[in-house]
Amino acid sequence: MLGLMQNQPLLISSLIEFAARHHGDAEIVSRRVEGDIHRYTYREAARRSRQVAHALDALGLAFSDRVATLAWNGYRHFELYYGVSGSGRVLHTINPRLHPEQIAWIANHAEDQVLCFDMSFLPLVQAVHAKCATIKHYIALCDADKLPADTGIPGLQSYESWIGGQPGDYDWPTFDENTASSMCYTSGTTGHPKAALYSHRSSTLHAYAAALPDVMSVSARDAILPVVPMFHVNAWGIPYSAALTGAKLVFPGPAMDGKSVYELIEAEKVTYAAGVPTVWQMLLTHMKPGGLRFSTLRRTVIGGSACPPAMIQAFNDDYGVEVLHAWGMTEMSPLGTLCTLKNKHDSLSEEEKMKIRLKQGRAIYGVDMKIVDGAGKELPWDGKTYGDLMVKGPWIIREYYKGESDPLVDGWFPTGDVATINADGYMQITDRSKDVIKSGGEWISSIDIENIAVAHPAVLMAACIGMTHPKWDERPIIAVVKKPGMDVSREELLAFYEGKTAKWQIPDDVVFVDAIPLGATGKMLKTRLRELLKDYQLPG
Repeated sequence: MLGLMQNQPLLISSLIEFAARHHGDAEIVSRRVEGDIHRYTYREAARRSRQVAHALDALGLAFSDRVATLAWNGYRHFELYYGVSGSGRVLHTINPRLHPEQIAWIANHAEDQVLCFDMSFLPLVQAVHAKCATIKHYIALCDADKLPADTGIPGLQSYESWIGGQPGDYDWPTFDENTASSMCYTSGTTGHPKAALYSHRSSTLHAYAAALPDVMSVSARDAILPVVPMFHVNAWGIPYSAALTGAKLVFPGPAMDGKSVYELIEAEKVTYAAGVPTVWQMLLTHMKPGGLRFSTLRRTVIGGSACPPAMIQAFNDDYGVEVLHAWGMTEMSPLGTLCTLKNKHDSLSEEEKMKIRLKQGRAIYGVDMKIVDGAGKELPWDGKTYGDLMVKGPWIIREYYKGESDPLVDGWFPTGDVATINADGYMQITDRSKDVIKSGGEWISSIDIENIAVAHPAVLMAACIGMTHPKWDERPIIAVVKKPGMDVSREELLAFYEGKTAKWQIPDDVVFVDAIPLGATGKMLKTRLRELLKDYQLPG
């Protein structure tokens, strides 16, 4: 017997139409590439998204054709999120921080037909367009009068000219909710990137889950600043969850330095922000010298890489901002866990609560997880036993685009992370499996070593890697970037570890560097760091 409910597919177009109908006057604010502030509403965003759909039809694009973007967080990019996917095409957000050769490879692999780009990426597009064999149309995300006369890109037109003459109404097509909606390539630190291909169903379910109170808690009462890029796993689904709830959106554009982010938070009365630790480090570094405070910001989601305890404490203790520690992956749409406390934790001391907040959090409904040993045997949830983290769920990848590899193991996706899970279901990443340091038969978490280092007042960034040792196989060293105008010696920093970790886990050496290599998504590139230190030898 089947249920007698209406059968309406979960389509992304329904999110923007809901926002327009029920939260039509809610604001969307964007700092543009030109530096000025643009503001309009969900009602206007929906109308212009329909114009995008008409414009794609006029280009003769087929169902499921790919439309690529090289763009910052802004209102035009937001319109493409809905106009492209809603009309049955596939939105392909390209990370502009990738190497140009990699961008050209990705565009060809995806068989992109259209490329829409912000003008700040014009030189990048000029460098790669001749290598992008499948792209037939180039759209610059600007007004007609901002388009240079001679760019060398054939057929280039401005976004406003492209959609300007199109009708503001559109009959969004109805189709199978499992149809592809968007795609995002992994950062590809080894070999070619691989593409996760999201569906309308997976993205809509993810938006629902992300908005839950114990997850991102997205609400119509919020003004949300997604500093996490829209080219990075759909900005963690925030453009969808915000439309679903009617939350005000504040897009930062290309200006993500501490001063610009702080000024936007204050000017737009942002209550909620989301981004990676490197962005928040810049924000806190800007605020502290001037004694600046937040007037409206109450919570922030931090993910992309493990958030240092010192950063969580600074937000919580110094500024009264709750940090929601998150974890996920491109292959997971991306959210897997988020750290919020349970009712039974209310009576705990602040110190005990902090121990929980440092974990990556509890699984969201829709995500199941387990840890296994090298033989695939499931390990206990005791908060001490660590193993390889496996996940499965309706918004987790089944296979990569074009079927180039089947990543699943007995239906579970291996994340490549090493983790523990405690009795309450709180998961904590101890390391990436490729970064864990094996010393004398014991494992040392590079994340733990880094967290202690960045708690030192003179340390801006720190990366721990293992170096070959004749007796112990590997020993940890810590590469450190000092804060501007501050100093710390090797001996002082090593002494700082005393009493904070076991003696055998204290790094053997400190290497001071000007910068730590970062990948396209802001994560530390330890593979590159190892290359830079290939001639390094441990003391003695």
